[in-house]
Amino acid sequence: MPPTTGELVAGPCKGAMPPTTGELVAGPCKGAMPPTTGELVAGPCKGAMPPTTGELVAEPCKGAMPPTTGELVAEPCKGAMPPTTGELVAEPCKGAMPPTTGELAAGPCEGAMPPTTRELAAGPGKGAMAAALLVALLAGGCSSSPGQQGGSAATDVPDEATSPAPPAPATPALEVEVLADGLDHPWDVARAPDGTLVLDERGGGLTAVLPDGTVRELEADFGDLFAEGETGLMGLVLDPDFADNRRLYTCQGAEDGAADGGPAIEVVSWTVDAQWREATRVDDPLLGEIPVNESSGRHGGCRLRFDPTGALLVGTGDNAVGSHPQDLGTLAGKVLRIDADTGGPAEGNPFLEADDPLTRLVLSYGHRNVQGIAVQPGTGSVYTAEQGTRRDDEVNVSVPGGNYGYDPEGDDGGYDESVPMTDLELPGAVPAVWSSGEPTIATSGITFLDGPAWGGYEGLLLAGVQKDTGVLALRLGEAGELVEAFRLPELEDRYGRIRTPQAGADGVLYVLTDNGGGEDQLLRVTPAS
Repeated sequence: MPPTTGELVAGPCKGAMPPTTGELVAGPCKGAMPPTTGELVAGPCKGAMPPTTGELVAEPCKGAMPPTTGELVAEPCKGAMPPTTGELVAEPCKGAMPPTTGELAAGPCEGAMPPTTRELAAGPGKGAMAAALLVALLAGGCSSSPGQQGGSAATDVPDEATSPAPPAPATPALEVEVLADGLDHPWDVARAPDGTLVLDERGGGLTAVLPDGTVRELEADFGDLFAEGETGLMGLVLDPDFADNRRLYTCQGAEDGAADGGPAIEVVSWTVDAQWREATRVDDPLLGEIPVNESSGRHGGCRLRFDPTGALLVGTGDNAVGSHPQDLGTLAGKVLRIDADTGGPAEGNPFLEADDPLTRLVLSYGHRNVQGIAVQPGTGSVYTAEQGTRRDDEVNVSVPGGNYGYDPEGDDGGYDESVPMTDLELPGAVPAVWSSGEPTIATSGITFLDGPAWGGYEGLLLAGVQKDTGVLALRLGEAGELVEAFRLPELEDRYGRIRTPQAGADGVLYVLTDNGGGEDQLLRVTPAS
């Protein structure tokens, strides 16, 4: 086939298509198609297609295809291929090639090409070829096809719609190693820049696991710790500048933390010496007077994490008091966002203009017992997890100023746990990303897996499971929607209750069990090599 633009056909070309723009065929070409734009065929071309735009064929061409836009052929053309847009062939035409964009021909077509723009040919066209429209032609093994040189056969190009998708990353097998044992209700763990792991235990105490495997209890003063039921020494997090300031933060019950001298929950900042032997209180407290259930310690929270701006997030529980979740005048049943240097409200908080100084600390409200906080890599979105009632546990994405819909205040002022975890009838209630339904599983700490070593697990949100035992995995979509929920098989029903899964900056998953009685462990979980 001759060039498609700006060339003159030197002589007749059996079975070829002439130039598509602005050229006149020097002589009739048996079986050829004439110019596609603005040209008049000098003489009839047996088996050819007439002009495609605004032209009339001087005399009908037996076996030709009619015009492609707004034209009718004076006589029917026996055995021709249909127009390239919006037409159907009246009778099958033997020997045509199937469409080049997104369509299937009704039957195999040898030597000729049917419509080029998403048309279905009723049958192939005998001895005819269609013009190429808007897209590159698929080569069909014909030496006169456009774009071929030297008479070599063209290479088929697969349609994008039918190209195979790249394989999904493989799901990794996991290896689990015990780094420390003999622990009693460990609550949180963090990895320092030097590779040391520091963890706390609910009954009091900080422990360092050094890079060489040495397990060392740090000297630290917990003489005023209020440890009752679910409350005690709970959340722990390292300062983002720990390498320079060696500061860490804990959330803990305090015997005399309330204004009336009774117990409360406090956030305390500490510094740790370079040898990991001693922790010393610095801000005592950084934030105080978070309410606690003095009689039972129930629903004490309390998870700590930093958000991408450097503000310190504090997840609190509602103390099993019905009015607390919806009351912006208390710090219970909230996610708080504070300045880690001053303990005051962080810049950008949603209620900074509130008259009540406590309300200014609030990021979100309507929570039951926030025990998990995690920042999603790549997006910076903050997710929280709550242990729910018998009808639902939840994972939520944090919205500044959001009401997460828990309102257990009964008509008698009591604590009604039969209400939904998220009551969507409350104005502005934020629906959960994931909820357990019945039976609940008692979700606790959460984290995200990050890094290509995790293969098909990369990006998963993991949640510790305490009523049932193991680790819940949630796969989220680009918009934060739930795509899939499943359990990690290597951790299912093998290590008991899981309090905290936490990904380290080294790409390793660290896991704390929560079985009590000195039977707990710190686990190191990695993809199998």
